[in-house]
Amino acid sequence: QNKVATMSAESVRKALAAAVEAIGGSQRAGQIAMAEAVANALEDRHHLLVQAGTGTGKSLAYLVPALVHGKRVLVATATLALQRQLIERDLPKVQKALEKELGRSISFAVYKGVGNYLCLQKMNADDSGVDSQVLVEISSLESDARRLRQWASRDGISGDRDDAPEVDRRVWLANSTSGRECVGADECRFGAQCFAVKAKAKAQSADIVVTNHTLLAIEIVDSHPILPERDAVILDEAHEFMDRTTQAVTEELTAARASRAANMLRKHLPGKAAEALGKACEGFSRALDEYGQEFRIKSSDERKLQELPLLLAPWVRKIKEGAESAIALINADSLIVDPDALAERARVKGAVNEIKVTASKMLKIGSNQVLWFEPTFSTLYLAPLEVSHLLRENLFTKTPVIATSATLSVGNSFAAIAKSFGIDPLEASQDESSDSGGDIDPENLVSLDVGSPFDFASQGALYLPRDLPEPTRDGPSAQALVELGELIDAAGGRTLALFSSWRGVEMADEHLRRVLAELPIKIITQRRGDSVGVLVEKFAQDPTSILLGTMSLWQGVDVPGPSCILVAIDRIPFPRPDDPVMSARAAQIDASGGSGFMQVSLPRAALLLAQGTGRLIRSIDDRGVVAILDSRIVNKRYGSVLLNSMPPLWRSSDGAVIRESLKRLASQYNSTGQ
Repeated sequence: QNKVATMSAESVRKALAAAVEAIGGSQRAGQIAMAEAVANALEDRHHLLVQAGTGTGKSLAYLVPALVHGKRVLVATATLALQRQLIERDLPKVQKALEKELGRSISFAVYKGVGNYLCLQKMNADDSGVDSQVLVEISSLESDARRLRQWASRDGISGDRDDAPEVDRRVWLANSTSGRECVGADECRFGAQCFAVKAKAKAQSADIVVTNHTLLAIEIVDSHPILPERDAVILDEAHEFMDRTTQAVTEELTAARASRAANMLRKHLPGKAAEALGKACEGFSRALDEYGQEFRIKSSDERKLQELPLLLAPWVRKIKEGAESAIALINADSLIVDPDALAERARVKGAVNEIKVTASKMLKIGSNQVLWFEPTFSTLYLAPLEVSHLLRENLFTKTPVIATSATLSVGNSFAAIAKSFGIDPLEASQDESSDSGGDIDPENLVSLDVGSPFDFASQGALYLPRDLPEPTRDGPSAQALVELGELIDAAGGRTLALFSSWRGVEMADEHLRRVLAELPIKIITQRRGDSVGVLVEKFAQDPTSILLGTMSLWQGVDVPGPSCILVAIDRIPFPRPDDPVMSARAAQIDASGGSGFMQVSLPRAALLLAQGTGRLIRSIDDRGVVAILDSRIVNKRYGSVLLNSMPPLWRSSDGAVIRESLKRLASQYNSTGQ
């Protein structure tokens, strides 16, 4: 056995060296250690949690051993950016190098949800459906629809939304369908040409299949195969996976969604059932508007509901009953043989069934669920308090899982992430009913931190001012904003400023436009709905600029070099008190004798803070400062947990020293014209 392991390690190292050379990189000790750990996990079929700091080259560290071992592996990412990096850059280069090294062909594919591909049946249907009717009513969308049809008629296209011409979301909706509304290839007259079917067929035979967290989460939640069979699962950006799974299982009910289903039914099967469902949806819409008006005078803390409000409950019940009657009629309508009519029936049934299921769940809330109303979107939501049991039963007992991220540990421990995944050995040993019920023992777990190739202590400083007032729910203090302005002045711009709320962004924007008005510093401020990619590109291209933004900029922003020498963070990113799911999870733990703050709020804040801090040092040449303008991190006992979760930057509370360092660094870049 030792001889086999040694041979395996040697072959993995050789293949890794070939792959690194192919992408023009250099080997790193952490990358080699991670690759060997991944090889062992695949060989011995155990789970692996591996924290790999920025610059490790973790994608090669998991792709290479997977290919060397000949395992069929599913790689799930949280962001489109990483998915594209794997498919467009890493895998094509690795493929050529490893085919030569291993002496066999290697294949890879990307697979997305059905809604990401054009639906030829819907696009070519003679009778336009409810979604297509929108295009008729809004004539300005016709040019988008025409461009999409022209693209669809070309040979060799993927049908993938990411490859398609940029079109209005409503145009795409009218020409695509969801998995629940799809009739299936066998029943569809376009089954042989279906883009989604072709993509899945390619993925079925590929060595590596790249997908997203959401699709994997939906498969886990529904316990129904969507993705190809695999020997192992690799979760990259794994710190986000629990949230994606929670989102996948969260039910939502809006007037627009219910009305769409009712309108589809009315068009397909006019009659009493359709009229009854339509009236129920109209009543629900009016009640929702009325409830929303009432809600405006309530505080945001009151979003969480113990049960459906009296104003809404009768209408939700009528929607459920109307949908049940409609589905019974659709099922009885067995005379349809025309493929297009069959496809339309499948879409109608899928849409109606979806609102029936959602309404049923909202009428019967369990103790482990949380219901809330979001006034901004007039939406009712129902989410589980935890998904660890689903992950344990439907993922971690099925195949080995390699979960990796630059930030997985909290206070030098992997216990929090293991617990959220339902695979904490200590937790399981206390649960007498714990039973894997599958091929893999979920507690057979190895944890590893391979560090980072960067010398954080010499490349960067962590500024921790002790005397600033603690931030409040009203946003940063006046003193914190003054401190921020002085740091940005010293850095000559070149700053990514991260805020935990839109209020913080707005206050900083107002203050900085006033105090920096005389300086050649461009202020780029994120607004609701802005494309993150466009903002980051502007910021990266102009070294004098500063970028102010909220939570979507805390993760995934990669701006190495002189454009970002200061990352400023306004406060420790604890979950908002009005976050329904996080506050309910914390309250449940408090009620059972634990500490919701220590078990929910603190781990969440630690991972986000580590992600935010990680925006600074992105390459071996980067230099700079992370400034945390929240004195609680040095003045509260829990601060040590947060600090131990972050890169080991040199620490200082001396503002004069930090500002001088920033001035010197900015001056160096200015003198070289960067």
